This record gives sequence, C-alpha cells and structure tokens, in this order.
Amino acid sequence: MHDPVALGRRSALRAVAISAIVAGLVALAFVMQGPRQALAAAIGGGTMVLGNALAAILALGGGIQPARAAFARLLLGTVGKWVLVMGVLVFALGTWGLPPLPTLAGVVAGLLAYLLGLNFGNRAKRER
Repeated sequence: MHDPVALGRRSALRAVAISAIVAGLVALAFVMQGPRQALAAAIGGGTMVLGNALAAILALGGGIQPARAAFARLLLGTVGKWVLVMGVLVFALGTWGLPPLPTLAGVVAGLLAYLLGLNFGNRAKRER
C-alpha cells in the first residue's frame, strides 16, 4: 500500500532534522566570535527548525483529505511557520538586542538546509 502523506511527513521530518544539524553547526561556528553571536545564530536556526516542524505537522498531519482541505492545511502551516519565525526574530533582535548578522545567518542556514534536505531526500527515492 502506498501512502504519499506518510512518505511526505517522513521526508519533511528528515529535512527538519538536517536543518537542526546545520543550525547547530552554524551556531558552533559563531562561538569563535563570542557567546552572544553563537546564541543569536542558535536562536535564528532554532526558530527555522521549529517553524519548519510546525509547518510539516500542520500541513501533513491530517492524512488524506480533499484538495481544498489539504491546500488550507498547507497554507496554514506556511503562514504559521513565518509568523513564528518573524515573531521570534522581532523578539530576539528588538527585546534582547542580539546581533542581526548571526541571527539571520542561522535563519538562512536553517531554511536552505531544510529545502535541500527535502529536495535531495526525494531525489534519492525517485531514482531507485
């Protein structure tokens, strides 16, 4: 039996794990510049990891559904991810005054790792 929703959920969660590893490596790279920079990179990358996990759970958590419901869940997941990311960024940069470059580097690294993890994970399965 072929369940494309379960396959998509596993692929998305695998990409979230790859994103978490890359976000940790970026935060580790910023340790050399100081603890505030490393914290900023960790918060930026961690926010993307949590946002991507939220989007995957919301978009793919309902099982097989009609097209309108599936699209609504996908849209809700994407909007939820970016609301979470922007909210944490405003809090981290505004309230805590963390350095912006490491924070954005963590966000970008987390986002790119997630997208690459989704792309390469699916490509390997298609070639088999």
